[in-house]
Amino acid sequence: MNTSGPVAPIPTPEFGVEIGRGRVRFVLARLRLMWRSFRNGWGIFMESRMGRLSLFTIIAFALMAAAHPILMAFVWDPATYDPVTGYSFDQVEQPAPPSWKHPLGTDPLGRDVLSQLLFSTRSEFVLGITAALVTVGIATFVGAVAAYYGRLVDSFFMRLADLIIALPAISLLIVLSALFHLNLFYLALIIGVLGGFGGTAIILKSQALSIKVKPFIEAARVAGGGDFHIIFVHIIPHLLPLALLYMMFTVTSAIFAEAVLSFLGLLDLRMSWGIMIHTANTGGYLLGGTRYWWLIVPAGASITLLCSAFYLAGRALDEVVNPRLRQRND
Repeated sequence: MNTSGPVAPIPTPEFGVEIGRGRVRFVLARLRLMWRSFRNGWGIFMESRMGRLSLFTIIAFALMAAAHPILMAFVWDPATYDPVTGYSFDQVEQPAPPSWKHPLGTDPLGRDVLSQLLFSTRSEFVLGITAALVTVGIATFVGAVAAYYGRLVDSFFMRLADLIIALPAISLLIVLSALFHLNLFYLALIIGVLGGFGGTAIILKSQALSIKVKPFIEAARVAGGGDFHIIFVHIIPHLLPLALLYMMFTVTSAIFAEAVLSFLGLLDLRMSWGIMIHTANTGGYLLGGTRYWWLIVPAGASITLLCSAFYLAGRALDEVVNPRLRQRND
């Protein structure tokens, strides 16, 4: 029997080790490129006045959120300063104006306004970041899949996005709050799902279409890469900078939606900035002019400042993601 002809090489342990080393070198090269890209983007972000201002404001609110449990554990008496059950026994009339003991006064129920403000900051961060992560996760996957497969898959997701965009978000949340028991987690989940299947998916899909026609996508396909490999290794990583940009805008939308629903008394929350304004409105102090300003201004200013900070952070990130916009500003 003739056994002449090319013989396939027999794998050896050294051959397997070399493959493993090649994969490690590939991963390290990708990490170095990601770090270099992050460093360049961070430098561009910090050159923007909007970026520095937004980052300073976000850090200030983060410190406020971190300060509340420390103050409750080591400085404040929970019987007086608990944001929900506390009561100021030394005040004859409530709401009391600002004093040394209560720097932002007390609400109509005798609770410390500063403690409520600090406690609510943590809830706003949890809500905004959770909703943003859900939105980015869904929208990035939907945009990449719709752009890669096209046809029926694209038509289905894009028509669903059109339907969600056509629905008024606040009105839909009001209806859902009447039908279901909404707390902070469920509200963040609903906002994230609506944003993920809505307008953010359309924007990321348009970006994914431009990535799909790049030469490295075709090279990966020729090299034997499957659909899963191409979508998750080559398309989605290139969508992440733009997804991070719209993550900032989602945080703003989530905080605003929570404030509206809490003001209407439709959420099951212990305390939030919207509930603080709701309490003032229920007591008849909302239209009382500047006499009871401490019941309205701290919560209202916090909502405005934090929403503006995340919006400005998104605008600054837009300059990082969009080189044309950066050149125009220069």
